Amino acid sequence: MLWFWILLRIVLSPILYLGWWPRNRGMKNVPKRGPALMVSNHLSFADHFFGPLPLMRPIIFIGKGEYFTGKGLKGLISKGFMTGVGVVPVDRTGGTAAEAALRTGLRILAEGKLLGIYPEGTRAPDNRLYRGKTGVARLALQSRVPVIPMAMINTFEMMPSGKRLPRLGVRPGVRFGEPMDFSRYYGREDDKEVLREVTDEIMRAIQRLSGQEYVDRYAAEVKAEMAGKAVRPVTDDDE
Repeated sequence: MLWFWILLRIVLSPILYLGWWPRNRGMKNVPKRGPALMVSNHLSFADHFFGPLPLMRPIIFIGKGEYFTGKGLKGLISKGFMTGVGVVPVDRTGGTAAEAALRTGLRILAEGKLLGIYPEGTRAPDNRLYRGKTGVARLALQSRVPVIPMAMINTFEMMPSGKRLPRLGVRPGVRFGEPMDFSRYYGREDDKEVLREVTDEIMRAIQRLSGQEYVDRYAAEVKAEMAGKAVRPVTDDDE
């Protein structure tokens, strides 16, 4: 994957910088080597590009296995593209989606890499920040690696969900916050109250960086309501 990431970066970076002139901040807060959990808001498909853009090392994201199992030329292109931007499929063998994501994330961090995660669980339906799922806290406490909050800026305005092409004239960017230390909670990753507190603390850090309005609801529920679908209660274990 590394060679593909390098190739994609060489090709795309000049286009992204020349086309949108992104504003980035706080890169010094990201470790130059070793593992870290990169925790971000999720506004747009463009987050996958502009989030890692100012860093000199890739961020590995966990993605649905369907991105990698398509047939024919389209499936091959999808698999190659997702691999190139740093997405790895969740191995669901022997467990639920949440357990599989946790297992895959811990493996990536154990390899000394940067793991990217979107605690909201889906792209936001608008430009607000939604309630985070506690899987991010479980990852942080079990891996015991630094947690770096990051905030995507203006990517919703540039390419909201449903739009195929990004808009010109919008300057996106990313802000990286200082590492967060949750060592006081180590060994308590099975305590639901602790998981909720850690998750909410991470979401507050993202909110301070992004300046977004916070909504204490799961984004998936709001998106279902907007689509006129029956709303099923969303839990932290839902993917």
